[in-house]
Amino acid sequence: MLPAGTPSWTKTSTWSASGTNSSPPKAVIATGRGASQPPVTSDVWEGWAVNGVSRATVTGWLLASPLVVVLAGFLVLPIITIVVVSFWQTTEFAIVPAFSFENYEFLFGSAVTWKVFAATFRYAVITWALTLSIGFTVAYYLAFHIRSQNVQIALFLLCTIPFWTSNIIRMISWIPFLGRNGLANQTLLDWGMIDEPVEWLLYSDFSVILAFVHLYTLFMVVPIFNTMMRIDRKLLEAARDGGASGFQTLVHVILPLTKPGIMIGTIFVLTLVMGDFITVRFMSGSQSANVGRLISNDIGLLQYPSASATAVVLLCTVLIMIAILLRFVNIRKEL
Repeated sequence: MLPAGTPSWTKTSTWSASGTNSSPPKAVIATGRGASQPPVTSDVWEGWAVNGVSRATVTGWLLASPLVVVLAGFLVLPIITIVVVSFWQTTEFAIVPAFSFENYEFLFGSAVTWKVFAATFRYAVITWALTLSIGFTVAYYLAFHIRSQNVQIALFLLCTIPFWTSNIIRMISWIPFLGRNGLANQTLLDWGMIDEPVEWLLYSDFSVILAFVHLYTLFMVVPIFNTMMRIDRKLLEAARDGGASGFQTLVHVILPLTKPGIMIGTIFVLTLVMGDFITVRFMSGSQSANVGRLISNDIGLLQYPSASATAVVLLCTVLIMIAILLRFVNIRKEL
């Protein structure tokens, strides 16, 4: 028997002093004063360790498993399904799950497809240019000309007010303003700038692009503003001390450091415009079309294989665009 109060580490020495080759049980844990707490081992962890898998690695996989399941069930599986259905055939009465390139042959052989894709690219490029101009200006003003953080937050929240309601309501709100008898035409008539109402303000490409800019400018402002706030102000002071003008500082210091934010905003805007269809439908009065409208029309006609093929081509196009953009700027440091 050991006297009371003897640290438990002394108990482990009794096995070696007993003259036997037996080792102490694994369940014994040092609990004496000043003793560290070694990890509790188990056969499971020991088995993984023998196979070269650390406990931290297993824990990381277990923590990531819910996200993996969600992404697999709601992203990967639907994409695989769309790709598979795009190779099916359609008859007058049914959809036949037979492998065929018929949908892709019809898609690439139709002149309408090329016109629709050209219109979609035109919408995307013009919207990107306008949102970049507006977004960069707003972000620059908030980041470098507003000193108070409270005022910055207030102005930023002011920019988000349109997002407090749905996209459809925001688009419909333009109709009383741009219509033939709307506020814009009435104002121009009162000022004598026009003799009759302007027809192209509504239900035209102009109204479509205007709605796109209204909807997606904030997606350009946020990443650019976030990048500008990370710029070290000492760099700007050094540029001024070196004799650089404000424009030179903007071009040679601020703009290069803001490229990751610009690229993130560009990816947001391009992907949103390329996949949008409801804006074109409402603001063009069904007189214009984009790829999203093409897919929507095929679904309305129950042409699911054709719609799937168009969706696959659109997805590949967007992925190629993103891959090209990522070749120019490394955005990992902003994520």
